Amino acid sequence: MAQVEALVNEKLAEASAATTGADTQIVSILAMLNIAEAYLALKEEREEERRTNRERLTGLIERLEGQKN
Repeated sequence: MAQVEALVNEKLAEASAATTGADTQIVSILAMLNIAEAYLALKEEREEERRTNRERLTGLIERLEGQKN
């Protein structure tokens, strides 16, 4: 939970620095959008890693099956 709090505080500070004098609601929304963007980027990265690993595993299985015959 402390890590989540630290991340949120960091993103709030970044958004606040980027929008000097902005309303706190705007800063909060910007911070949430930044967190969501980072989450979606990581999610896509993980999905790509899974696809790559699946392809590699399929290739290895095919090679092993080919060696049996």
